[in-house]
Amino acid sequence: MKLPDKKYIASFDIDAQNTFTPVCPDELPVAEGDQIAGELNAQAQFASLRLASRDAHSRCALWLSDEQHPPLSPIAGHPDLDIRWPAHAIIGTKGFNFIDGLDPAAYDFQVFKGIEPDKHPYGACYHDLKNTLSTGAIEYLRCHGVTTVICGGLATDYCVKNTVLQLKAADFDVILNLAACRGIAPDTVAQAIEEMRSAGVQIISCAAELAE
Repeated sequence: MKLPDKKYIASFDIDAQNTFTPVCPDELPVAEGDQIAGELNAQAQFASLRLASRDAHSRCALWLSDEQHPPLSPIAGHPDLDIRWPAHAIIGTKGFNFIDGLDPAAYDFQVFKGIEPDKHPYGACYHDLKNTLSTGAIEYLRCHGVTTVICGGLATDYCVKNTVLQLKAADFDVILNLAACRGIAPDTVAQAIEEMRSAGVQIISCAAELAE
């Protein structure tokens, strides 16, 4: 693949937070989720802008699981909530923070998603599940003339997939760096990768391929 000039490229670190790693085993740990910083930093070298998204949740969120409502149980009657989740990425906790190796000051634009207690979005481009309430990420990329977005983060089969598909639907050329991602389960990761590939996303194994 041939990359455009660097000024047209952005790198997007999707939910690369402790909450999705073994560093926070009681939240939503993804195996090896704490090992992707090097690849995220490497892909950013090919971009003129660097973006990040973070889950930013409230202790009063309506989707929190409990003894009566176990994780993954469905939620009815709320258009922007689908299922229950354990407490994770609570603002002010270790889980909310970026994984080691990522510098918060390195980002040109950050998205905090899921701040509202009655919303639990997955993709980083919209605050709602119907993709109507923008986080500003798409507009930020467009106003800076970006045409290509290189993506990585956590987890491949949830927030990464949704963000990538949102960017593709907004007519960006999207590259997914597999070495900068980790997923929850092999079958859902494989399904997510195929879904992204079918949507026209370019899949690479590592950032070094960008130099070829």
